[in-house]
Amino acid sequence: MRKILNPYQKAKLALAAFKGEKTFAELASEHQVHPSQLSDWKKILEKEAHLLFGPNNKSKEEQRIAELEKMIGQREVEIEWLKKISQSLPSTKKN
Repeated sequence: MRKILNPYQKAKLALAAFKGEKTFAELASEHQVHPSQLSDWKKILEKEAHLLFGPNNKSKEEQRIAELEKMIGQREVEIEWLKKISQSLPSTKKN
């Protein structure tokens, strides 16, 4: 039977393999995964760990907040523009 691990579990195992406190065989046996899979995850960790600290690595919440702040700013600009335009239009008040 094939065990399906979520990304958090894979990362945790890759870190354990990276630390080297246990062999691949020991980790694989404990978590019911193939040793070569652990080796692959460790290689991915070593190759891409630097991306965790890059400028484009924001959490989904941070990305959403930035998106909403951008939308708010755009709306504020639009509102100011509409206010300016409405002031320059002739008045339609009836006496």
